[in-house]
Amino acid sequence: MLDGRVALITGASAGLGRRFARVLADHGAAVVVAARRAAELDTLVAEIRDAGGEALAHAIDVADAAAIAGMFDAAERAFGTVDILVNNAAVVDADYATRLSLETIDRVLAVDFRAPFLLATEMARRLIAADKPGRIVNMSSVGAFHYTSSSAAALYSAVKAGVIRMTETLAIEWARYNINVNAIAPGMFESEMTSGYIERAGDKMRERFPRRRFGDPTFLDSTLLYLVEPASHFVTGTCVTVDDAQTGR
Repeated sequence: MLDGRVALITGASAGLGRRFARVLADHGAAVVVAARRAAELDTLVAEIRDAGGEALAHAIDVADAAAIAGMFDAAERAFGTVDILVNNAAVVDADYATRLSLETIDRVLAVDFRAPFLLATEMARRLIAADKPGRIVNMSSVGAFHYTSSSAAALYSAVKAGVIRMTETLAIEWARYNINVNAIAPGMFESEMTSGYIERAGDKMRERFPRRRFGDPTFLDSTLLYLVEPASHFVTGTCVTVDDAQTGR
């Protein structure tokens, strides 16, 4: 299904990113898994290779802008031009806006907004030079649309709204080059990032949801695959909300 494709997934050492890497590899793509934790990446690569897939680990802090081009160079040496990018790496602020340190603010902006923009533009430059089509999937959040006085994630929510607008503008700019750019806005999924919050407030939160459940990472498989496969060739500049009706509209 994705034979001959080369996918780069950031934030792949755990949670949703780890699942995305396994799904894309299982469907035939050669995957480059990127994150800061090298040991976890090596374990993931071994699992993918044991299952018959192709994978390369690349340890990187995506906030380091100078390291991004080198990651694409390494991917090209191993597999060829990257034509699927999943911008999944993210950090949360997890506090009220007035309590955030400048260090936290800069970190959230660097990882959650600047890095996806730089990664997308680096990939697009290379695809345009090679005259190849590509697919970019940016991870947003339902927090981009829904916020309450007790959410305590104002910066994260604002940045994830910016990711959606980034998705829309880049899709328009790169449509002529057959580079599709879309986003996914998950609801509350069980992952490493959300584990602490679910542990503190999970039971009460679950009871408020219509179906009284959290998302499992496998529930995003079909959405991700649709956005990177040929079937979605006419879909670009769109954000798909996947939240099981957890939030209002």
